[in-house]
Amino acid sequence: QVQLVESGGGLVQPGGSLRLSCQAPGFTFSSYAMSWSRQVPGKERELVAGISRSGGSTVYADSVKGRFTISRDNAKNTVFLQMNALKPEDTAVYFCGATYSSLSAYVPRELGGVDYWGKGTLVTVSS
Repeated sequence: QVQLVESGGGLVQPGGSLRLSCQAPGFTFSSYAMSWSRQVPGKERELVAGISRSGGSTVYADSVKGRFTISRDNAKNTVFLQMNALKPEDTAVYFCGATYSSLSAYVPRELGGVDYWGKGTLVTVSS
């Protein structure tokens, strides 16, 4: 059974930084494109960043482009989301997602293609 475990969330002031991690023990991590999404209660989940199996291709939502960076370490079965210049509107529960793909260059751009989700980690940006 695929298990994704997010960590690194917390309270940060506007302008600050956080680094989220998602560990995926016990499955063929390098066969999955990975993504980070976020959700505010009462609103739809939004995909904010995606990365290909090798890490060579990435995509970002316009709302986070230039501030967030997604990366992965296939040797450690871990995907990261470095979040800089955080804004109050970045406050949300952040979810890690895994999408199986036979294409090495595939990058998730839609939520519908995600095969597995983590349980999420809360990020609160407030002074």
